[in-house]
Amino acid sequence: MNLTETQISSEPIFEGTFLDIHRDTVRLPNGKEASRIVVRHPGAACVLALTAEQQVVLVRQWRYPLGKPVLEVPAGKLDMAGEDPAACALRELAEETPYVADAVRLLHTFYTAPGFCDEKIYLYQAEGVRAGSTLQNDEDEFTETVLLGREAIRAALQNGEIVDAKTLIGLQYWLLNS
Repeated sequence: MNLTETQISSEPIFEGTFLDIHRDTVRLPNGKEASRIVVRHPGAACVLALTAEQQVVLVRQWRYPLGKPVLEVPAGKLDMAGEDPAACALRELAEETPYVADAVRLLHTFYTAPGFCDEKIYLYQAEGVRAGSTLQNDEDEFTETVLLGREAIRAALQNGEIVDAKTLIGLQYWLLNS
């Protein structure tokens, strides 16, 4: 069965500093036309980092759209076209926490909301994690570092304290594969 929707036209609705919103007209597989609102995003990287004591490095950050702080793995958008997602993951760990890593290993990639957005997230696991970062958060970003062991992670998942999709994916991977 052909499921392809073909773009006929695209009209910018909003062009921002890191995302754009377009109204696209598409041709459906049955030949009819439909409208699609699409959020274009440069992509992002996130990092699952564990200390030598097997504690996960998380950040608590205020998320304005939700009106509350959220517990998350360190993450951030790709800053420029063609930026290496692995470099982004290492940078975000060092900017958002007091930790650095020797390297990262790609675990998985996924789309956050494919019904209306093209944001692709690269999930990495950090290797050689240790304290020592000298980087700082962006000037409009405030984070609190939180270290949680396996049982505390399970409790936070069970009680709904962790609600962020990228963090849920990363922690489930860790719990199932370690």
